[in-house]
Amino acid sequence: MTKQQIRSQYKLLRQQVSSKDKLRYDDLMLLNFQEFNFNHIKTLLTYWPIANNNEPNTHLFSSYLRHILPDLRIAYPISNFESNEMKAVLIDEGTVYKTSEYGITEPKSGEEITANQIDLILVPLFVCDKQGYRVGYGKGFYDKFLAKCNTNVTTIGFSYFSPIDKIEDTNSFDIPLCCCITPENIYEF
Repeated sequence: MTKQQIRSQYKLLRQQVSSKDKLRYDDLMLLNFQEFNFNHIKTLLTYWPIANNNEPNTHLFSSYLRHILPDLRIAYPISNFESNEMKAVLIDEGTVYKTSEYGITEPKSGEEITANQIDLILVPLFVCDKQGYRVGYGKGFYDKFLAKCNTNVTTIGFSYFSPIDKIEDTNSFDIPLCCCITPENIYEF
């Protein structure tokens, strides 16, 4: 299947996940996430889950990291829909957030950091394939950003669904994940 076909199918499947199942799946993914050694992580780029899209609760994962890594620097993306690019902005206790017309909650302002300063990125997706290529929202924000990162950056996606066999229309701009965490498994690529 193509990215567009997969996106349509998995967007619908994710919307069908009940609130009760979502809570359980998020907890199971947190348990799988806790299997990793994060001692080398200094800076995390995460994202605010879009409530209307039934995305996994990334706040669980960043809160866990903040607990085990007290000096962790956390950044959120700010998206530019004219250029389809994003920048990473550090947050702190005083950060003020705004929700864009696209339903994306982002910091209003903050210190911008470069892509090569980030050690771990939580990457949004609907589903990935067995090679680690993912289907996101289709604008290319993350692939453009990941292309600027160090080659040793760790990229983790979270999906309620196991990887599919293959995305037919991947191209040279697509950057595979290091791993994908589902409620049942950890997939490393």
